[in-house]
Order: sequence, then structure tokens, then C-alpha cells
Amino acid sequence: ITFSFAVAALIEGRVDARWARIVRPWALAAWSFLTVGIALGAAWAYYELGWGGWWAWDPVENASLMPWLAGTAFIHSLRVMEKRDTLKAWTILLALMTFSLSLAGTFLVRSGVLTSVHAFAVDPERGVFILGILIAVIGGSLALYGLRASHLKPTGVFSEVSRESTLLINNLFIGAACALVFFGTFYPLFITTVSDETITVGAPFFNATFNPMMGVLFILVPVSGMLAWKRGKLKPVLRKLMPALAAALAAGVLALWIADRTRIAGALGTALAVWVGIGVLIDIAQRLKLGDIPLKASLSRAINLPLGIWGMAVAHFGLAITVFAITGVSAWKQETSAFLMPGQSLQIAGYTVELDDVRRFDGANYVAEEGRFAISRGQRDLGELVAERRFYPVRQMSTTESAIRTRGTGDLYISFGEPSRERGWPVHVYIYPFAMWLWIGSAILTLGGVLSIADRGRRALTARKAADTTDAARGAMS
Repeated sequence: ITFSFAVAALIEGRVDARWARIVRPWALAAWSFLTVGIALGAAWAYYELGWGGWWAWDPVENASLMPWLAGTAFIHSLRVMEKRDTLKAWTILLALMTFSLSLAGTFLVRSGVLTSVHAFAVDPERGVFILGILIAVIGGSLALYGLRASHLKPTGVFSEVSRESTLLINNLFIGAACALVFFGTFYPLFITTVSDETITVGAPFFNATFNPMMGVLFILVPVSGMLAWKRGKLKPVLRKLMPALAAALAAGVLALWIADRTRIAGALGTALAVWVGIGVLIDIAQRLKLGDIPLKASLSRAINLPLGIWGMAVAHFGLAITVFAITGVSAWKQETSAFLMPGQSLQIAGYTVELDDVRRFDGANYVAEEGRFAISRGQRDLGELVAERRFYPVRQMSTTESAIRTRGTGDLYISFGEPSRERGWPVHVYIYPFAMWLWIGSAILTLGGVLSIADRGRRALTARKAADTTDAARGAMS
């Protein structure tokens, strides 16, 4: 829908604040669904595959991430355009690219050009058909953009220090990050096409390039929300954010002290999460004038605060929680594996995991092995966990039902594989700190998008009521 609006705007040559207001709810809805989709895909990988992870920079995962990044830049750019009637050409381009990257993801998933645990419905003929659509959509829209973009003249101006400037920087960083993911995803396919060489671009590349870029971007999040439109003052904003900076530094030092001191990335990720989270709370406190006016007045301001502001705050706070969770499961995870016979056990992070028994049974359309594990910590019995390994004969496909003990501080994660007659069953055990907060942070992030959509509906309802009141008053006067 947003793509159609963008193409229509190019054909008509009319792109203004009104266009941005009309498009924004649709863009937010699409972005919210993309967020939910990525979270569900990560949860599926985490709970069903049994490989001990939620994100592996798999090509199909990347294909879902790219339109989400472009869509994130788009909804921020729309806000600038709606408020200041500028960044017109850039906003239209983001609308075109978000949908084009969505189609590219469809092509990767369904064409069979790559092998992935997330790929499905592999059909080369269908892939050729989708490729034709892809060429028509991207080629046609970019050709139209090339012809008409020069007519999209901005009318708004803003200074170097303003919310518009920080949102523009936000767009540039997100755009560069999206380009990195695109390069890392498609470069191996390009090399395979033009030569006999096969290469893999994996997690080390993305961790070394994408993560630092997003880290710099997160620094700007609280600053951007507190700067004024058109012309802002940086020093007052930084002064107000000093508590957030102090809390971030303290959290980073504490994380470095408690956790593995060699993993600087864990401390940096924790500091960034606290910086964004506390910064959002300070921004809301400033808007409500907490402590400056009576509490009842602050509550009244909270009720009357536009849902769009609440949506922004909730989304950014959800982002902080997600960053914190990603830091925990990535920087501080622990893992061990061993071949176990029933009655044998292994140790990890103070836990004792003992394989009690393995049972084979037939399901409705699968054959399964069920492993029962007794969990204890010190002298305390923590109960039993059950993991399964399933094989579906019709599809010739295997899946794993991992055994997971979920707590707010972290997950104990167990999976097991095909047995060796002499050595027993290979058992893999992981400790994932704060894994549960991945799903909570994603849900809060999505809630921010929903609140922003609801703000549009509430404004439209208010405007309609005002119009009805005016009409009624005119009728009474006549």
C-alpha cells in the first residue's frame, strides 16, 4: 500500500505533508507486522530447530531484516516530511525500496537459489516468475523515480542542530546498515553465479560491521527525541541526559565486573541499552513535568499526551530492552556438549544435567525420540525437562523440540541429536542470559507502532467530532 502511494505521488507530482499524514498509518502497520514476523521467526529458530540460537545471519533472516531496516528509516523520514515538508525525494525512495526488498526476500525464500533452514516451497519456475515481478516493480518504480524525483522540491528548512538533522543521520546510518546486510546476503550468490567459487559471508562479517554502526545510531536515539524541531539547542538536552549517561557508564562497568571481563561488547551493549532506556524515561518525565508541578497535573498531562509521543517512547524503550537481551544471549552465553548414556550427567554454570531415560514412540505423522533430563543446582532439585528429536518420513525432514527452563535471568536450553551406539546421545546444553526479554522487547517495540497508529485514529475521530459540532452550531444559528 505504501509503495502504491509512493508511485501515485510520483505520477501526480504531489508529495507534501498531507501525503505523509495519509501514508504514515499504513507504513506503521506494515512495520509492526514486519517486527512481529521477525520476532516469530527468531522464536521458531530458538524453540524448534534445536541448534541453540535465535539469529545466525542466515540469508533468509537477512531478507526479513532488510525491509524492516528500510521501513524503520521510512517511518522516521515520514515524520520529518509531515512536520517540515522536506526530505521528499528521500522518503519516496525509501517507500519504493522497502517494498522492493520485501519482494527480494520472497524471491530468496521461494526460488531455491539458496539453502536455508528458513527456506520453503523451493520451485525454480516459481522463482523465475517472482524474478520477473521483481524486475518490473523495481525497474519500473526506479525509472519513474528517476524521471520525477527532480520535481519533488522541499520547502522546509532546518538548522544543523535540530530533530530533523538527527533523524536524517538516523536515516543515513540505517540505510548504510541495510546496504551492508544486502551486500553480505547477495555477494555469495553473485560470486557463485559468475564463477565456480563458493564463499560464505557469515556472522563475523556482520558482527564487525553492522553492530558498531547500529551502536552509534543508538547513541542518537534519546538526543533526537528531546531536540526541538527546526532549530534546537544541544547543550540543554545533553545536560538533561546526564543521569542517563551516568547510569549507562555505571551499568557498563558493572557488567564488565560481574560478567566475563574479556567481553567488552557485553559491557558496551549493556551501556547502550541503559542509555536508551533511561533517556526515554527522562524525555517522558520532561514532557510530563514530573517534580516541577503537582502529581495530579502531571497525570493530566500524561492522559492528554498524544498517543504518537507514547508510541515513540514505548517503541524506543522496547528497543532498549531488546538490545539488552541481545547483549545477554550473545555476549554472555555459555555452552557445553557431551555424549551421555542414561544415568550420566554434565555440568554447566552450576547446573547438573542428567540424562534419565530415552524413549522412542510413534506420533501421528512422525517418529520421535524423547529424552528426559533431571536438572539440579547444588543440592536443589529443579525438576525434569523433556527434549524431543522428531523425524517426518513423508517429508524426509528432522526437527527438534528443545527442552528449555525459562527464567527472567536466563534460559537453560537442552537439545540432543542422533545417538552413537558406543558413546550414547550427543547432548548440547546452553545458558542464555535474559533470553526471555528478546520476546518481551519485541512485543513492546510492536506496541509502540500500534500506539502510533491509534494516535492517527484518535486525531481523525477528534477532527470528525469537531466538524460535527461546528455543523450543528451553524444549523442552530440558521
